[in-house]
Amino acid sequence: MDILEVKKKWNDVKNVLKETMPDHAFSTWVEPIDASGFDNNTFTLITVKAMAPQILRQNYFKEFSAAFAKVLGANIDFTITYDDDLAKRYEKEKKKENARIKIKPQIEEEQENVVMNNLAQMQSFSNLNLKYKFENFVVGENSRFAYAVAYSVAQNPAKKYNPLFIYGASGLGKTHLMQAIGHYIIFNKPKLRVRYIKTEEYMNELIKNLQQGGDRSGRMDKFREKYRNVDVLLIDDIQFLESKNRTMEEIFHTFDSLLNKNKQIVITSDRLPKDIPTLPDRLKTRFEMGIMTDITPPDFETRVAILKNLAERVSLEADFSVFEYIANNFTSNVRELEGAFNKVSAYADIEQTAVTLDFVKKVLNCEAHKKEFSINEVAKAVGDYFGITIAEFQSAARSQKISSARHIAVYLSRIITEKSFENIAEFFKKKHTTMLYSYEKIKDELKINKELERTISEIKDTLKG
Repeated sequence: MDILEVKKKWNDVKNVLKETMPDHAFSTWVEPIDASGFDNNTFTLITVKAMAPQILRQNYFKEFSAAFAKVLGANIDFTITYDDDLAKRYEKEKKKENARIKIKPQIEEEQENVVMNNLAQMQSFSNLNLKYKFENFVVGENSRFAYAVAYSVAQNPAKKYNPLFIYGASGLGKTHLMQAIGHYIIFNKPKLRVRYIKTEEYMNELIKNLQQGGDRSGRMDKFREKYRNVDVLLIDDIQFLESKNRTMEEIFHTFDSLLNKNKQIVITSDRLPKDIPTLPDRLKTRFEMGIMTDITPPDFETRVAILKNLAERVSLEADFSVFEYIANNFTSNVRELEGAFNKVSAYADIEQTAVTLDFVKKVLNCEAHKKEFSINEVAKAVGDYFGITIAEFQSAARSQKISSARHIAVYLSRIITEKSFENIAEFFKKKHTTMLYSYEKIKDELKINKELERTISEIKDTLKG
């Protein structure tokens, strides 16, 4: 759902709320709210009033849920976030107008609407979800360099680090950082034109323009102008270009057009350019000509920090044991971590209860969902990833490919199955000390090798299905 459709749906929800809420509550707390995105079955709203999230959640949660269900035809979650940047800009515009002329109450209201409409138009053109900001991105060792580079690009677009290529597995925060760049530029450099697009949406738009009858040449000119007449282009999930020859051709010429005009390009992908099959060398070299930075799965401390940040945003109080439990059970990426937190938060709202460790265990029920894996299943997953058979793992073969993969299989067998080194050694038909060496080798290498960390994360994901 694009931002224009999101805003239309929110207007429909507001019309329902207007009929179900007291007039004073609606005009004070709901009217100033704007919609900023709809993702992962969660509708994101932003407000310039700091008390609105708490007041609306505590007093009108049922009305909001019913209104969203009526308009969207399904039970969805929603978040209401106070946007400090939006509020400051809002107040700044009001003061500027008040200083220039003496405004009567009804004219002041009109000026407020102008400010909000201007911001909405900027957001609509950019296609951004304004919940993704640098301020609410939790920086850990897994993302420190990527954050620093992204922030530098936002402050000085096209001055250095152009293009910026951010890569990493799904759900780690690539889109958040990319859109934070756009968000920062919209509010701090409003004269610059920013546009965000997912590669799949770009491809679908291209196909639609090619398939329609009539003046195809004119449509294609407008399509190209849409993405080439900007100052900052944000392209998400570029890996979907794989084998899409016509789309790759259009991206190539758009890329060259923007770089020749000294415009900033930011790209995200789940892998490096060299690892995207069928990607032409001319695109690979262009993607690699700026700076490439990765984001890896967050460590325990970062996961806890993310959860605490989420709790602060919705004024949720909980003991450390709650955050520890969630962080220990949702380790692969930020998206599933946030999904678990949102589920806990929603249940707490509905049942009007405190968020205790027992409550969280009841809601998430992680123990019941955990699947026990055998050493054979873990070894097979590693073997499939590297193209190696169980028989080769158990053989005396010492080639680098088999040996390296065996080290990883031993490490994962230990941490996933929690079997003893004797049991693992029996399976791999090796000595106990050899298994211990393999485990310690991978454990130490993970401290410095981000590529290995990504590989192990991907293998874990395949086991989860």
